[in-house]
Amino acid sequence: MNTQQEKLARYFLSGDDEGALEYTKALLEDHPRAFLFGDILTPAMYYIGELWERNEISVADEHLATAICDFVLSRLEGENVTQDRKTQKNNKAILFGVEEEQHYIGLKMVAETFKGRGWRVRYLGPNLPLDHSLVQINKFRPDVIGISAALSYRLPMIKVLIERFSRLEWKPLIMIGGRMATKYELENFESEQVMVMRDLSCLNKWFDEGRNEVFNETS
Repeated sequence: MNTQQEKLARYFLSGDDEGALEYTKALLEDHPRAFLFGDILTPAMYYIGELWERNEISVADEHLATAICDFVLSRLEGENVTQDRKTQKNNKAILFGVEEEQHYIGLKMVAETFKGRGWRVRYLGPNLPLDHSLVQINKFRPDVIGISAALSYRLPMIKVLIERFSRLEWKPLIMIGGRMATKYELENFESEQVMVMRDLSCLNKWFDEGRNEVFNETS
């Protein structure tokens, strides 16, 4: 934990929503949004999760920190009108957490990253059953389906989702992410249609290297 990460974690745990918001805005004056999300917010929330796992904070403390982080992300999203988002592309992404998965903060940062790159995004939140996800997927026909999970016992459901989404006629790219992707080796899930995104830096690298441009021809 560096000083910036620890300071933001303290804002979250103390329930200081305005202090957390002002601190993140101050960081954005000197750093890009990708740095805030990947190098400050994500490690701060992982640190809070570790404190909970060690019984150093309560479930209520962890929920409070999550709520404050959610508040900050929502406020930043409302204020983020970039040139990329003004000139929206045809690329589309759907993002959600697997059934019974309650973690969603990382997924919101991924949604904001896609939006910042000019993509049209449908963020469906956590804990979404397969049948309900398919309704939206078939309506929206996204180029990318992003699936998030935090814990290893979600792996059987991830396999089910990959198998089902791989049969979609327009062959969307399936991205697997969440804390699970940072803690476990998931290379056996990867294929031409399935990509494991271990963190936000990997996602930004994917954008920066122009790999997403393959969808411009088909969208």
